[in-house]
Amino acid sequence: PRRMSDIRAIVQPSAENERRFATVRHVSETNVGLYRTFLQPFIKATVTEQSAEWMKKLSPSGLDYEIFSERNPLMRQVEVLAEQVRAQRRQASPDNPFVKWQQTMSEGIVAALDGWRDLRDATLEQLFIATYGSPLMQAMAGQRATDQSPRRRPGGEPERVAFIEQRIGELKARIGEGGPREAAIRCLVYIGMAGPGVDERAFNELLEIRAGNSGMKLEEFKHVLREQYFALLLDRDAAVAAIPKMLPADPAVRAKVLDAIQRTVNAAGKVTGERAKRLAEVESICGAGSKLPAKRAPAPRAAARKPGAAPAAVSEVAAMLKAAAGQKPAARPAPATKPAGKPAGPSKSSKRN
Repeated sequence: PRRMSDIRAIVQPSAENERRFATVRHVSETNVGLYRTFLQPFIKATVTEQSAEWMKKLSPSGLDYEIFSERNPLMRQVEVLAEQVRAQRRQASPDNPFVKWQQTMSEGIVAALDGWRDLRDATLEQLFIATYGSPLMQAMAGQRATDQSPRRRPGGEPERVAFIEQRIGELKARIGEGGPREAAIRCLVYIGMAGPGVDERAFNELLEIRAGNSGMKLEEFKHVLREQYFALLLDRDAAVAAIPKMLPADPAVRAKVLDAIQRTVNAAGKVTGERAKRLAEVESICGAGSKLPAKRAPAPRAAARKPGAAPAAVSEVAAMLKAAAGQKPAARPAPATKPAGKPAGPSKSSKRN
């Protein structure tokens, strides 16, 4: 799949081009303001709906369609002649001189049109650069008042950064919320993040799951999917540790959730590698009944965030999005085992998560 880097390789950023197009925008806005102030009131007062309709019909872009359509009475004879030609049409032999002449003429017309197109594009480009690249024109449009780029960068604006930080905080605060539906989708996303995307068969299974959720609307399904994806992206360990709390203690409900997960994951064939490991972990979580899974190994201290620290910066979010788009997530530590005996209860680290 193509990435933004591929587009940037084709369309190279240029401060000079940005200044030229900013000049075009300023000139265009000025012309619109002059038109609406001086010409538009006069045109509204003098042009009626009927005259506007006739002007539309007589426009060169649509007049030829009207002339050669069945609405023109003179074209009825042409229609009769066309039917006669179709009835008496005979394929010409390949050595017919008119066929060769037709091919030669066709190639000449194509070459002439291509030459005209290239000449027109080159002329317009030079005219554009000469007009809107002029320092005088740019100064009159207010583009030479500062050395900064005239193009906005919304991703780096303080308001945008504050919004992203607020959104990250909200997602982390709701990381343990949800029921069996949200838990099933989170498990599927968790398994799917270990490899390439889903194919049509897995997608069809997802559609069946959606249909079985009391006619769940598509927008609601997408919203839940996005929420669970970002929960795993921001804090994978905490999101996985919260899955047992989202599932009810009823073994029948857990078995139903696990069956839906297994059908979706194995729709394209038996999974292997990291996906198989994550599926086994999910099966352990969903098949535990009312018991919670064993205590998970805590994340390395270097990756942990101290309480009260500021939310992730925009650069961190961008790095996580890149990792989710194409890179495999780092392997998590294996769950710590407990000696056999009484059932494993919720650990302190799970409560913190």
